[in-house]
Amino acid sequence: MSRTDRSARRPPHAVGLRATADYTGGVYGSMLAASVVVGVATLGSVTRTELVLLLLLTGVVFWVAHVHAHLFGARLAQRRLDRRIVAQVCRDEWPIVKAAVPPALAVAVSPLFGLDLSGTLWFALAVAVAGQVGWSAAAARRADASWSLVAVTASVNLVLGLLIIFFKLLVTH
Repeated sequence: MSRTDRSARRPPHAVGLRATADYTGGVYGSMLAASVVVGVATLGSVTRTELVLLLLLTGVVFWVAHVHAHLFGARLAQRRLDRRIVAQVCRDEWPIVKAAVPPALAVAVSPLFGLDLSGTLWFALAVAVAGQVGWSAAAARRADASWSLVAVTASVNLVLGLLIIFFKLLVTH
């Protein structure tokens, strides 16, 4: 079923809202999580619990910031805000928080793999970068992009993730 067919079956007020919703917040959230891991690596000693909390809470704070920015932008555009719009914006931006969960889980389960803190940081960073690539591919597919465009966006996000890893190596070594 094409995007147009799906949109035709929605109520008119929902079509405009969903047409702009995508998973790019997940890409952003994954990149944010990777940056948090790199930042923690430069600080020195941190517990796994602190890192899990930092990943999740940072995701929530950025989610709130994005929701606020969208709602403020809608208000500036003279659109009336109601509960439906607020709830929709909250749902649309939720992938920012969801993207923090896999790296946080990687940190939480890292002792099961016998990883020390350094290994845990690398594991969480790899999971965040993989999430970034996955979210970008999902966003492209949701936008009905061709498979070649999906490959391009995934590749660009892989390069961005590798840049974050490069910066980690540059700063911490």
